Amino acid sequence: MKTITFNQKETSPIALEFDELIPDEIFTWEKSDFDSYMVPIGNSKFPLSNYFDVEVEGTAESPAEVVMIINGDLGRVKYIGAKMSNGQIVANSSVDLHCGAEMSGGSLLVNGDAESYAGREMTGGELTIKGNVKEFCGASYIGDWRGMTGGIITIEGNAGKQLGECLTGGEIRVKGNCDILAGIHMTKGLIQIDGDVTRWPGGQMQNGDIVINGKLSRSLEGFDYQEVITDPTISGKSFSGKYIKYLGDIARNGKGNLWLNAEKNRYLL
Repeated sequence: MKTITFNQKETSPIALEFDELIPDEIFTWEKSDFDSYMVPIGNSKFPLSNYFDVEVEGTAESPAEVVMIINGDLGRVKYIGAKMSNGQIVANSSVDLHCGAEMSGGSLLVNGDAESYAGREMTGGELTIKGNVKEFCGASYIGDWRGMTGGIITIEGNAGKQLGECLTGGEIRVKGNCDILAGIHMTKGLIQIDGDVTRWPGGQMQNGDIVINGKLSRSLEGFDYQEVITDPTISGKSFSGKYIKYLGDIARNGKGNLWLNAEKNRYLL
């Protein structure tokens, strides 16, 4: 096992880009490699050693044997864990844009909040955010039609707008509340929101499941009431209690399922 620890000594007003610093690329690196590495910052590159002291302990024969630990104020460090396929990364701070973007494996733990596009276009792996996340988590990127296709995202806090936009697989769980348009254009997968939802989940969804355990303030008209089910199994997971099932979005001839906790949404019954 190899542990690579990044201890921040200086912040930058322009974001550092960490997309090359993933277990897949650095599992053979020694301290001298990090000392000579030039990290992208805007349109230029600067020595990583200007911003981080890096400690290397142990050895690794593959990326799976690497644990990266990043300490400091990471609010201006983006692409942490982007495109990683194996190993572990622990970011001990809130992080900038695109953390876990296009992950295909491994695990990324963020001990703080995450900016927009966290976990966008993930195909596998596990992303855990201990705080809140901003808009477009697990979504597609600008100009694309396909968002997250696999993997698991867990958000312990609240989620911003358009969570899981264009979701085509995988699982997203929000333990807090969620803003508007969760699961818009969704075609497959599971979104579970344990808190309250502002409005309009599942807009133009065609398939998949959205489960809301809190209160939904306002739904779209394109969902037809189906039935109330006790202790349903949804996307292979068991849920306790009564759930109101809706089908939609009929504006797209959708067959997606919107499940609302009946106790928290009794005004709909």
